[in-house]
Amino acid sequence: MNFASQDKNLAQARPLRDAGAGDGLPRDEDPAGHEPGRGPEEHRARHRRRYAWIGTLASVVLFVISLGVLGKLVSTVTWADLRTAFLAATPEQVGLAIGLVVVSYLFLTCYDALALRQLKLKVPYRTTALASFTSYAVSFNLGFPLLTAGTVRYWIYSGQGLSPGRIAALTIVAGFTFWLGMGAVLGISLIREAEPLSHLTYTSVLFNQGLGVATLAAVLAYLAWVTVKRRSVKVRGWRLELPGLKLSLSQMLVGAGDVCAAAGVLYVLLPAGHGVSFETFVAIYVLAAMLGIASHAPGGLGVFEATVLLALSGLPRESVLGALLLFRVCYYLIPFVVALAALGAYEIAKRARLTPREAPDDDAAESDPTP
Repeated sequence: MNFASQDKNLAQARPLRDAGAGDGLPRDEDPAGHEPGRGPEEHRARHRRRYAWIGTLASVVLFVISLGVLGKLVSTVTWADLRTAFLAATPEQVGLAIGLVVVSYLFLTCYDALALRQLKLKVPYRTTALASFTSYAVSFNLGFPLLTAGTVRYWIYSGQGLSPGRIAALTIVAGFTFWLGMGAVLGISLIREAEPLSHLTYTSVLFNQGLGVATLAAVLAYLAWVTVKRRSVKVRGWRLELPGLKLSLSQMLVGAGDVCAAAGVLYVLLPAGHGVSFETFVAIYVLAAMLGIASHAPGGLGVFEATVLLALSGLPRESVLGALLLFRVCYYLIPFVVALAALGAYEIAKRARLTPREAPDDDAAESDPTP
């Protein structure tokens, strides 16, 4: 994908059926309108901020506990064992893992494409792919996704005439895609693989099935909720209309495809003969990823590894840890380097187009001695 020349139609993007398009509103007006938080709304906002520290404290506690568990799990693994396990992956495994990384990030570009469709904005796919891929690759490694991914998206989408309000709305709709996919995959996996998971996680079959049913019920309830009538949410005073059933189903399928591809990257890197089915492993991966998100650590670092190591405690620890490290390289480090290179190429191409070229007539005029 040629990101250096992806935005040659930079000025051609335009909102479709943009709210206020015919009444002289500026381009950066939010598509659903701005509702300032006044009175009771402002009071509720202060109330939420007052208790926001509880979530932060819970994330820190989860992260610290996970680091302690991870340290205990790997305390018996030597550097020599880890190096051997890391290098044990065959070229076929690594090649297949890289291919699944590409598939996963292609699904991620669909997150932004669906969000832009919901917001009735037309942006060239090459621009969407660049913004989506780079924002996710950067936020996965640096953490603080609202800040890091939002900054990258603004850098690229602002050139298309999108305002911060629109970009924030896009990010929220893309988040719904992720959670719908995660919920669908987790629910189905927990129900279908309840017994194998009970042996790995030391939970009862009934508990796994109940959790799976509850997760699927939540997903179906959301789909029914947005089907009955148009729904909207308010985020810091901004009113955002949610996708209807058709687009929500598309979001769920895209999110599920991304989750399965990402889980497949780690699955193919596990040592041979592990005996864990892919559907069972997907449930483990989703649970580990959700705990990693809850910890707010970049890429769930430490929390994700501890969860997978606990769930796969029956396998050689050094082999699983080696697969996890190689997964970090394939899914996080390599895309991060590619994203930085793509952003650099994008900025260079952008500056080259904006730099005024010297006109030949000016040079000729300077060399002409005739007054």
